[in-house]
Amino acid sequence: MGTTEQTNTTGANQTAEQASAQPTTPAARPKKVLVVDDNPTIVELVRHAVIMHGKYDVVVAYDGVQGLERFYSERPDCVIVDVKMPRMDGYQFVRCIRGDVASAHTPMIILTAMNEEDDQLTGILSGVDEYLAKPFKPSALCATLERVMQITPEEREQRIERLAAAEGAPAERAANAAVGATHRINH
Repeated sequence: MGTTEQTNTTGANQTAEQASAQPTTPAARPKKVLVVDDNPTIVELVRHAVIMHGKYDVVVAYDGVQGLERFYSERPDCVIVDVKMPRMDGYQFVRCIRGDVASAHTPMIILTAMNEEDDQLTGILSGVDEYLAKPFKPSALCATLERVMQITPEEREQRIERLAAAEGAPAERAANAAVGATHRINH
């Protein structure tokens, strides 16, 4: 990974010096995804699905605190995080990332077995871009990953502002705002 091979397409008479004098473009760095989950089996399933998608490198962490450490050391382009984990849950993790100006626009997906409507609302209100339930289909995870990677910082900021305004409203209005904001971003 990270090495570029140069193929001689102009013929066998070209010298090595001539070939090295030709401009080369560095290979684009693959995007990096951080997977944070305390279940090693789930981590491997997610890791495998994302790697098989072919566009991303994957780094992993096994709880929220380790996830934050890995986030700041690895600077991933996207995060997939579970909710129920030791030391720091996924909602807290998302709020930490969203609360830091330098990382606030990082695409984030919650992937969890907690799939009640209240759980989803809590996830959306914490600032996550998408909320997926376990068990998951690898194709659905990869499609979601592609969607959140397309959200612009401006779209994310507008969504968060709408959610913050709705958070002071009655629960039903806040839930409708969260669902509406997610729908507008994804379509």
